[in-house]
Amino acid sequence: MYRGTKYAGFQRQENAHTVEAELENALAKVLRKGFALTGSSRTDAGVHALQNYFHFDSPVLLDQKIVYNLNAVLPDDLAVNRLVAMKEGAHSRFDAVSREYRYHIYRQKQPFLYDRAYFYPYTLDLGLMQEAAALLKDYRDFTSFSKRNTQVKTFNCELTESSWALTGSGYTYYVKGNRFLRGMVRALTATMLKVGRGKMTVSDFCRVVEAKDCTLADFAVPAHGLFLERVNYPDGYFG
Repeated sequence: MYRGTKYAGFQRQENAHTVEAELENALAKVLRKGFALTGSSRTDAGVHALQNYFHFDSPVLLDQKIVYNLNAVLPDDLAVNRLVAMKEGAHSRFDAVSREYRYHIYRQKQPFLYDRAYFYPYTLDLGLMQEAAALLKDYRDFTSFSKRNTQVKTFNCELTESSWALTGSGYTYYVKGNRFLRGMVRALTATMLKVGRGKMTVSDFCRVVEAKDCTLADFAVPAHGLFLERVNYPDGYFG
């Protein structure tokens, strides 16, 4: 798990502070050997994760005490929970069957939420946003909600859950799907907020989805409100 505030995303990048780079550096310190990691989900800059997985190949069986040693050298905003020995060929990214994200919004100024939720002090029509969210499960092509210059073979995603909820401090948008495009959850959230404020009808929202044009969607919500909550694998995957 990690707080993504100070990171330029999960995946290692040249001249950038990333989660993957911190993990690889920690492994090198603890095991005195370099390992190349593969992450299950490539979260964007500033996005947090309550759960994410990575895999690497090791010639020796690793003891669970290494988890303690890793956490001792990792920064305070990044923690490893466990190491699991997997069968040959296991792949943390391609074997995942679904991922779950939640975007957090709060409506009154709260110092303890400013870097983990989006301050949005406007009146919203939750019913209209809920209607728009439910309709997303009927679509497959989410080109309109993908950032440009994304190198993917397909923009098709299957969303099995999509809903808004009222919380004590504001609202959350929860979505579960087999895969997500770069910037997709934030774009969905921002565009549905326009529905909630009456700046876009539900029919207009559907037209944005169907247009397959990212210039029609709104991406203007900050990364720090978004959490990757779970990455799911087939039953019995971890033995």
